[in-house]
Amino acid sequence: MQRRSTNQRKVIYEILKSTDIHPTADWIYERARKIIPNISLGTVYRNLKILKDEGLILELNDGKQSRFDARTDNHLHFKCEICNSIYDIDFNAISLQINDKIIDVFNVKSVDIVLNGICPKCIGDEREKDN
Repeated sequence: MQRRSTNQRKVIYEILKSTDIHPTADWIYERARKIIPNISLGTVYRNLKILKDEGLILELNDGKQSRFDARTDNHLHFKCEICNSIYDIDFNAISLQINDKIIDVFNVKSVDIVLNGICPKCIGDEREKDN
């Protein structure tokens, strides 16, 4: 079923496309309020769900909170355990092999991998503390 496009959805999508920080719904809401002052947080959540269902955005959920990504091509994510930032990692930056038997048995359509660790900024901050 094709949904009609709304101004709120367009604004939310444009906000999400304009950043690569993988924001939360609250972060998107704060920016959307600057453009549409009477928008509600519920409207933001409903429209993020619609955008996700339509395949226009990705939702990354670590069991604690959801973050959103307008980049829907095949790529991986890295999440920093210290600052909680999420970074995009292109497939060609990492060697990934999926066994042909897995693809045959499970009909794999996409891969969702999140690498966890400490980002370069936080590594640098830790080194400065040690000196």
